[in-house]
Amino acid sequence: MANTKPASEPWIDPDDDDVEWTEEVFAQAAVYEGERLVRPASGTLKSIGRPPSQNPKKQVTLRLDPEVVEGFRATGKGWQSRINAELRKALGI
Repeated sequence: MANTKPASEPWIDPDDDDVEWTEEVFAQAAVYEGERLVRPASGTLKSIGRPPSQNPKKQVTLRLDPEVVEGFRATGKGWQSRINAELRKALGI
């Protein structure tokens, strides 16, 4: 039997919400006739998201006691930033 219960809210594509489809975007888009590429894309859409940081963090591999990791994870989202803050405090920076 098919699911006949209607969805409570319509699904909205999160990748499509903030894109403004301008003439410039269409002019740069790839053009196809059926499956044949007539004109390749000549540009890319601007990145939507966080701007680059002036002082980006460095990814490292670090071994910590399981209790330390579990304790910070138990504090919720942002636990890695809290570890960074504690290390900065310990170094006095």
